[in-house]
Amino acid sequence: MNLSYWERNTWFKNIDFCIIGSGIVGLSCALQLKRKHPKSKILVLEKGSLPQGASTKNAGFACFGSASELLSDLKNHTTEELVNLVQQRVDGLELLKSTLGEKQIDYQQHGGYEVFLEKNKDIFESCESSLDMLNTLLQPVFGADSFQLKTNTFGFKNSLSNLIFTPFEGQIDTGKMMLALLQKVQREGVLILNSTEVTSFSSEAESVHIQLNDFSFKAKHLCIATNAFASDLLDLKVIPARNQVLITKPISNLSIKGTFHLDEGYYYFRTIHDRLLLGGGRNLDSERETTSVLDTTPRIQTALEDLLKNVILPHQNIEIDQRWSGVLGIGEKKKPIIKSVSNRVYCAVRLGGMGIAIGSQAGKELADLIE
Repeated sequence: MNLSYWERNTWFKNIDFCIIGSGIVGLSCALQLKRKHPKSKILVLEKGSLPQGASTKNAGFACFGSASELLSDLKNHTTEELVNLVQQRVDGLELLKSTLGEKQIDYQQHGGYEVFLEKNKDIFESCESSLDMLNTLLQPVFGADSFQLKTNTFGFKNSLSNLIFTPFEGQIDTGKMMLALLQKVQREGVLILNSTEVTSFSSEAESVHIQLNDFSFKAKHLCIATNAFASDLLDLKVIPARNQVLITKPISNLSIKGTFHLDEGYYYFRTIHDRLLLGGGRNLDSERETTSVLDTTPRIQTALEDLLKNVILPHQNIEIDQRWSGVLGIGEKKKPIIKSVSNRVYCAVRLGGMGIAIGSQAGKELADLIE
């Protein structure tokens, strides 16, 4: 990189904190560091033109987990771990709302519904018999019952007549949220450089040496907030998991309100701007969808369209407007990895598909690791 004297001095000299990743976690970390160290120089590096991965590509669900998803999590987590996960998600959502303001992120709380296909009657029966247990378990978090049965009045076809409802789930406008977060961070004087990829780093006694494609510099501390891409820089078991999404063209008289889940959280849909947004299905092709390549595939997109036409909005002529994908960071456990990885180097990664819910809190905890 043929940098001028001015470029080196302005952007890459006397860096107190360098943060890799300009998603929810990275920017939340920058905000917290600026509050703790108002005179510090903070540089955020982002390899994409926009935040890569999931922060600007997610479906905008302000959720904490559907009934079937939480029951599935109990196979790999203790009840204490599960309650802590839900509490962390609730705390993270409250922090996001208080940081940016509900109006700025277009937060709406219409509640969340879990839909059960006729072929998944066994999953519904398992959830129904476990509602009292889940409500008792999560009582300390919400102070009321988390889940209740409701009749399916939405006109969904090939699905059971009962839904499981939670009043605590909401939705946001992902674009507005990330724009508000970017603007807030920039007003604090944080420098953000896009299309800048870090290829490696090495800890030194008083600094961290950071290598870009053809240029290197030093910072006093390095924070890695790259979620699904963490294994590119760190020796951590973080598995990238691609989630594909589609959104329809505007639909007349679209009366569905709320956020909706199916099949242990593997499918999800909601409305926005008189359109229906639908995503998921990676469990249909787990091997190919375990990738960080931002692409769509005919198999998953066809499955999403079939769900749209045969279950959600049957007997309607629906046109698809856009398709895209985002990449999650997952692992054996759903608890994020937030820790020191070497001298002056820290990370907050593996958000498990709950980036909106826990991203702000994870970023704050990442900043708090640095004394």
